Amino acid sequence: QVQLVESGGGLVQAGGSLRLSCAASGRTFSNYGMAWFRQAPGMERENVAAISRIGGSTYYADSVKGRFTISRDNARNTVYLQMNSLKPEDTAVYYCAAKNSGYPKYDYWGQGTQVTVSS
Repeated sequence: QVQLVESGGGLVQAGGSLRLSCAASGRTFSNYGMAWFRQAPGMERENVAAISRIGGSTYYADSVKGRFTISRDNARNTVYLQMNSLKPEDTAVYYCAAKNSGYPKYDYWGQGTQVTVSS
């Protein structure tokens, strides 16, 4: 198993930036594909970004493409989400998730961190 702890959320004005971090512990971090999801009140959970286990491949939802950047540091067992040009519609709880390489489902989840963007 792998344990995930997010940090870096907060309140920011529209147009501002935040960097979320997700620290992993447990099994070998580089064995896992990682992703960031978000869920706003009354909305379905959305996969906003994902990164392969050694960082060679990334995915972004259209809603964040060009504004968010996912990265990972396998030496530090950490995945990041740099969020720029934030909009009020980015307001949500952001979750870090991990999946075993080669499997489609994210099995491991952090507790979430709140991001609020004021207009």
